Amino acid sequence: MTENIYRTHTCDELGETDINKTVKLAGWIDTIRDHGGIIFIDLRDHYGITQIVVYNDNLIAGAGKETVISIEGKVVKRDEETINPKMHKNIITRSKIISYLRKKMEELNFMEIQTPILTASSPEGARDYLVPSRKHHGMFYALPQAPQMFKQLLMVSGFDRYFQVAPCFRDEDSRLDRTPGEFYQLDFEMAFATQEEVFAVLEKVFYDTFTEFSDKYVSPAPFVRIPYRESMLKYGTDKPDLRNPLIICDLTDFFKDVDFKPFKNRPVRGIVVPECGRNPNSFFNDLNDFARSIGMSAGMGNISINDDGTFKGPFAKFLSEEKQKEMLNILNMKEFDTVFFICDEISIVNKLAGQIRTELGKRMNLIDENSYKFCFIVDFPMYEPNEETGKIDFGHNPFSMPQGELDALTTKNPLDIYAYQYDAVCNGYEMASGAVRNHSPEIMVKAFEIAGYDEETVKTKFGGLYNAFHYGAPPHAGAAPGVDRMIMLLMGEENIREVITFPMNSNAQDLMMNAPGHVTEIQLREVHIKIR
Repeated sequence: MTENIYRTHTCDELGETDINKTVKLAGWIDTIRDHGGIIFIDLRDHYGITQIVVYNDNLIAGAGKETVISIEGKVVKRDEETINPKMHKNIITRSKIISYLRKKMEELNFMEIQTPILTASSPEGARDYLVPSRKHHGMFYALPQAPQMFKQLLMVSGFDRYFQVAPCFRDEDSRLDRTPGEFYQLDFEMAFATQEEVFAVLEKVFYDTFTEFSDKYVSPAPFVRIPYRESMLKYGTDKPDLRNPLIICDLTDFFKDVDFKPFKNRPVRGIVVPECGRNPNSFFNDLNDFARSIGMSAGMGNISINDDGTFKGPFAKFLSEEKQKEMLNILNMKEFDTVFFICDEISIVNKLAGQIRTELGKRMNLIDENSYKFCFIVDFPMYEPNEETGKIDFGHNPFSMPQGELDALTTKNPLDIYAYQYDAVCNGYEMASGAVRNHSPEIMVKAFEIAGYDEETVKTKFGGLYNAFHYGAPPHAGAAPGVDRMIMLLMGEENIREVITFPMNSNAQDLMMNAPGHVTEIQLREVHIKIR
């Protein structure tokens, strides 16, 4: 056979048996990186990609991306420090954790059942990924944001305990703890179950999993229950990090008779930080810079207590001797303690106070890094006003049972109705969300009516569930722990991409697979789509 003058191997062939051999490769320059005297090329052909290291840049002078080259050189083993062992370990541990979760659910008598990926679009809080239908002109499937209706239908049809490691798809922007596009959750549902019975399952799964894969302290059952409104006031968030001991207090009433115009008729929050008064002025100046960076244009006021009990700080002059005594009493402040004041509109004051609380915890080294502290956030509002339209929207899951059921929906102000909704939270991250489900067609119709959906819309959008409820449905409840986020915490990662194979980048792109990408005109015609 005639020797190929361009290549001896393709880009997928080289392995450890080829080390120290002289070979030829040919293909397209996929990427090229100049590291000052050393140039790295990813060479691509039909079969794969091989990295080329060039020490003489004259050899490829003028070459750029997509240039076709043939190159000869010696095969060398990649240096150990250029391999990413952490990622490899993370993926192995991911596999072990998911296997453990499956076994744990089976021990708790749950049955694993898969539900459809191609389904219907529904208003569940995020944008859908839509899939055009070839057979039904102008119609679309949607990828499931969660298996919500399917798992409820399983309960209605007589299954008692369901679970699956479910892929979920939401067109959301990326965050450090959230990938764009898709994620996995340990989805489960229970028939004839109450909120507390769901909590018992979550406590068992979280405690056993975290103690199995970590040596850190893990909150034992029962996890602390915190009502939503209390959490927003005390921690400034519905995802509190309980490793941080700082608590936000409401000082609105205290300042009603204080002659300080910026606080007049506005909500005021305070955070007492032990021993903070020992810090230099630069500490307070830097913290004020942070406050301004998050939207507090005027910064923060603060008062520290000297060792003789006197008040220190420019804000102290606005408090009479009587008000100073009152403050010491209600805040239980001691020498060298500092109280910080946060004041803004009611819509954002709690959020700002929560960000200040978190920053103070970090700067004062108050956060216990050797523990996983869990809690449940309960009593979420069933409805909330839409910030853009002012209309009533569902606060969270539209399929939740309102507390007080039909009577609450017909007699209460919608914004005063709580739902049997709950989140499990650990170290400032939402680890699971769930609810006791609505299982009554009358309550379902009324709940959606308040949010602006008439009965015909309910029948069209949720016909399977609506019809099933008319045949008699058991009370049921469930939750969905986030698998990726659980693994991220256990592996000590701050970015969730570090525990996911082939993650998209922050711009929702898979650059390796060139996704999203263009498709042919024929493919578009098959699904009746024209790009404008």
